[in-house]
Amino acid sequence: MLSARLVIDPPAAGAWNMACDDMLLASVSERGQWCLRFYQWSEPTLSLGYFQRLEARGQHRASRSCAVVRRATGGGAIVHDHELTYSFAASAGDRLSADLTALYDAFHETLIEALADFGLRAGLVPDGQGRTADQPFLCFQRRSRGDVVLESAKVAGSAQRRQHGAVLQHGSILLRSTERAPELPGIAELSGLELRPEQVIAAWTPRLACRLGRRLVPSEWTSQERQRAGEFAQQRYSNPAWSERR
Repeated sequence: MLSARLVIDPPAAGAWNMACDDMLLASVSERGQWCLRFYQWSEPTLSLGYFQRLEARGQHRASRSCAVVRRATGGGAIVHDHELTYSFAASAGDRLSADLTALYDAFHETLIEALADFGLRAGLVPDGQGRTADQPFLCFQRRSRGDVVLESAKVAGSAQRRQHGAVLQHGSILLRSTERAPELPGIAELSGLELRPEQVIAAWTPRLACRLGRRLVPSEWTSQERQRAGEFAQQRYSNPAWSERR
C-alpha cells in the first residue's frame, strides 16, 4: 500500500497554521507526497474566507477581539477556538482527489463514522439544500451539500484550493462552543459529550487511511519545510496587505 505523511501539530497562531497549509500545497505540487495534518489554534482566531471583506467582521460583535487571518480558500468566516482542524494535500490527478465532491465526502463520511464510535448520530447536508444567495457572515451558519450536521446544527465543513496539479482541502470540527461565537453550538452542547481532539483523531485516522487507500506514517516537518512555512507566514498571512486586500 502507498503511504502518506501524518503530521499532528501543537496549537499555533493563525498565520503559522495557514502558512503550513500553503507550504503543504506547494510541496505536493513539487514532490507529489500526500500529507494529512491535524492542528489547533493557540488563541481564538477569526479566519476570513478569501473573498470576504475585512470590514465585514464588524457585523459580528462577539469575535471583534479575536486575532484575524485571511484564508486562501473561500467560504464564510470561522471562529477557531474549541475545535479540531485538519488539512490534506494530494495530487489532483488521483481518482479520488480529482473529484471535488468525492474528496469532501471521503473526509465527512469517515468523520460521521468516527463520531458514531461515541454514540453520536451525525449526517450530511443532502443535495439541493443549503446554499442561498444571501449567505451569513459565519461559515457554521451556512449550509452546503456535504456539510456534517448534528441535531440539525453544522459541526464540520471543508474548503478546497487547487493549483499546479495539487489539491489542498482543509476543514474544521466544532467540538465546543466559544464565547467569541456563542450562537454556534458545538458537539458538546448538542450531545452533552466533551470530545478531546486526540479522541477524534484516534477514531478518525484509521478510517481515513482506509478510504484514501494510503498507510499514514507519523511525520514531523523538516527544517526546510519550517523555513518555507515561515516565509509564507511573513510574506502573506502576517502581512496586513494580505488580510486587508478586500
